Amino acid sequence: MTKEVSAEADSNDARPWIGSWLMGAVVPLAAVLAAFAVGAIFLAAFGANPLEGYAAMVSGGFGGGSEISATLVKAMPLMLVAVGISIAFRAGVINIGGEGQILAGAILSTAVALIIPGTPRVVLLPLLVVAGALGGAIWGAIPGGLKAYAGVNEILSTIMMNIIAAHFLSFLLQGWMIEDGPIKIQQTERLTENSDLPLLPGASRLHLGVLIAVLVAVVGYVILFRTTLGVRLRAVGHNPHASRYAGMPVERSIVQALALSGACAGIAGAMLVFGSESHRLVGEGGASAFTQSAGFNGIVTALFGGLHPLWSIPASFLFGGMLTGGIEMQRTVQVPSALIIALNGVVVVFVVGSFRLKRMLEVRVEQSAKAKGA
Repeated sequence: MTKEVSAEADSNDARPWIGSWLMGAVVPLAAVLAAFAVGAIFLAAFGANPLEGYAAMVSGGFGGGSEISATLVKAMPLMLVAVGISIAFRAGVINIGGEGQILAGAILSTAVALIIPGTPRVVLLPLLVVAGALGGAIWGAIPGGLKAYAGVNEILSTIMMNIIAAHFLSFLLQGWMIEDGPIKIQQTERLTENSDLPLLPGASRLHLGVLIAVLVAVVGYVILFRTTLGVRLRAVGHNPHASRYAGMPVERSIVQALALSGACAGIAGAMLVFGSESHRLVGEGGASAFTQSAGFNGIVTALFGGLHPLWSIPASFLFGGMLTGGIEMQRTVQVPSALIIALNGVVVVFVVGSFRLKRMLEVRVEQSAKAKGA
């Protein structure tokens, strides 16, 4: 009899967790479907067939091996930025500086490749990843320190750091880092082949950076949910006043959270340099042409993944497929590129708006479980 009661109690304890897990998976997907329904109205308004347009999007993003490879390459920086955003959010800070942190990681890792070009690949590649993480961490720690010790709003400071990083990149690619030649183009010379990220077997574009991104997501999960550092960061995020009363270093935790967040984005910057087809740091067309706006799209990916490092993996794959397939949609149904951007914006609005609904449903599931337990 005691065993039956114990088993029933364990079952009741598990129900809220199962309900929360289901809400985390179902609600964002339902929000995306609702956004696509609104997007269908947009497509019809432009005289396009919504079914044909969405079929082209799916085909362009997931239709075959080459399409999936392109989607995974597109998803890689989104995943890394999303993991960083998740870490920062759990500590109660908002990181809008992914663009600048990507650039900082790209600049420092490129500098390392230019300074020690003859280093064997087995040694150079890990150094470049570490350099990228260090560059992004420094760029994230600066607004973290301003937030923790001077009370500067991290949203404003991280956005300003994006602008500083973009101008710093332009400055370097007009001077020290620019490729020598009769025609001056804002790009470095072709970096040493030892720094090229190896292609995965059987792939034409898919490189090791995708696996590194997945590894970073797993490490981010372990840090947040399986270490004392993660417990402290999450405690500070839940209630900084109670954490300070308990003796936790709140200010240092804020700096660490934004530094870790920046490190993830910095690794994305290194991957974009050494996994690119040109194998050089390029500033032509502006900073966003290099980052592919991954610093901002990564925020959407993090929200779509419920601000959880592991959920960022499928979320980045789906959102990367939308971005890649959007090009095919534009080509197939002949709609302006602005409509694709608008569709992504609608998805953002619906996904963010679904968070309140998700929380309401989770509360009802918890209350129902408690009532049954009583």
